Amino acid sequence: MNDERHLVGLIGSGIGTSMSPVLHEREADRQGLRYLYKIIDLEVLGLAAGDVGELLSHARQLGFRGLNITHPCKQEVVKYLDELAPEAAELGAVNTVVFRHGRAVGHNTDRYGFAQGLARALPAVAPGHVVLLGAGGAGLAVASALAAAGTRRLTVADLDLDRAQRLLRSITAHHDLTVEAITPEAAPDRLAAADGLVNATPIGMEGHPGVPIDLVHVRPELWVADVIYRPLETELIRAARQRGCRVADGGGMVVYQAAASFRLFTGRAGDEEAMYRDFLELAGGDRDA
Repeated sequence: MNDERHLVGLIGSGIGTSMSPVLHEREADRQGLRYLYKIIDLEVLGLAAGDVGELLSHARQLGFRGLNITHPCKQEVVKYLDELAPEAAELGAVNTVVFRHGRAVGHNTDRYGFAQGLARALPAVAPGHVVLLGAGGAGLAVASALAAAGTRRLTVADLDLDRAQRLLRSITAHHDLTVEAITPEAAPDRLAAADGLVNATPIGMEGHPGVPIDLVHVRPELWVADVIYRPLETELIRAARQRGCRVADGGGMVVYQAAASFRLFTGRAGDEEAMYRDFLELAGGDRDA
């Protein structure tokens, strides 16, 4: 057993059923590390996204090695950090904060997580024209991953059109593709000629039931991906599968981003395949998620 101790955590809202603690702790056990992963739920604490800076300060004082950051704080947390790793600076969103030498450094492992998860679930998918629902922190990571995977046209739908336009400006600064920002009402029209659909909104997760788009617009020719993994089979993924679409649920993204975060926290590579098996066991499934 390694006597070095690792205290880490997760800040977000409505995260009581997150699988991150057990994914990290099981991997730490395999590697003989003393590792404790704590949930810091804004909803339970009666706090807002803007309180993330104070929580970071407390965590640093209490000796945390780092924190994962999730909805609704991935963009809000940026202004409270001392430094951003290149991928986080490019995206303007952070899902992992590491405390080192008195400094809080922001990273983004979501982009890697989504890219690896999509490649695993849909290895032969042609990204082509993709309609992305949601321009928040997860949407930024997804858009960047899609651009790197060869997407030629990206349509981003968000209730906040300014936010969607900011996402596209960020992406086009680093990638050459045709982009468009729209409101959700225009999404069905664009989806009619698209190759893929990705949900990067909270709609469909525990506490946010429903579907992010009318299912009548989900054609069998589409491939459909969701970043949500609680539940693993969202209403969108279930309906898409029933319609004959190729699908990628949020399982791959959460596992691969967790493995990348584990490495940032500990300096040791996480065993991605073992962590994936852990996830399937916890999720109660035996298929490739």
